[in-house]
Amino acid sequence: MQSAVVNGTPLAYVEKGTGRPVFFVHGSLADFRSWGPQMDPFSAAFRAIAYSRRFHFPNPVTGAGNDYSAAGHAADLAAFIREVGPGPAHVVASSFGAYASLILAVREPGLVRSLVIGEPPLLPWLPDIPDGQAALDAFLRGAWEPARRAFQAGNREEGVRHFLNGVLGPGSYEKFPQSARAGLLANAAEIMASRYSVTFEAETTSEGFFSPLGRDEVRRIDTPVLLLNAERSPRMFHLITDELARCLPRAARREIPAASHSMHLDNPRFFNDSVLAFLEEHS
Repeated sequence: MQSAVVNGTPLAYVEKGTGRPVFFVHGSLADFRSWGPQMDPFSAAFRAIAYSRRFHFPNPVTGAGNDYSAAGHAADLAAFIREVGPGPAHVVASSFGAYASLILAVREPGLVRSLVIGEPPLLPWLPDIPDGQAALDAFLRGAWEPARRAFQAGNREEGVRHFLNGVLGPGSYEKFPQSARAGLLANAAEIMASRYSVTFEAETTSEGFFSPLGRDEVRRIDTPVLLLNAERSPRMFHLITDELARCLPRAARREIPAASHSMHLDNPRFFNDSVLAFLEEHS
């Protein structure tokens, strides 16, 4: 494990292989370790680099976390690529890391050679998508608000349970072994400090957790993009990916079978084969 100081905070990372860099950007409740099934296969042809975003294990958790936003993580990723790179680099991103990576591609296009996007939680887009409001309401009612109440009450594990069951499917948390649950809880501080401090509606009205990202901005992304969605993911992620496919001018698309939102862990062989073929095409 190595560390790079980026925008005033150390970010831990691991790397393996040589050649053009591929940066792996994890989602919520995760860290660089979640990309373990990708490091060996990708390092055979690329320099594979997986890092932990600000506030995530083993990086220090400083401040109140109220500056935790997709735009902030995009700025960290830009600085990290410049520090560890060089760019332009391939970026492979999951969930909230994919949200931040889209913002990176909008604001720093020269740093991104290609972009692999796995189900970014662009929840503010859902009300304008057919059937999106119903999907959003179901998520807020079944996962977001129960998790927010649990975190505010200081019940970290119950909050994580509601969140994971909302993004992976009912009963998902209970399927994790105890050792994996410990890793999830180690990254729960970021959620307690930021995402669930206020209501979803309040988060969408400021440069908070859900940093503004407009469709017109996404339409200007000229980078080759591979959009990934998982067969078993909640419907809201399929609707968001459909909308991104309509907006992105250079997007290919692949569905990962027998997988939910954590697709690179649920079906790593299919995920790796799909992404590697795309990266080799655009190297």
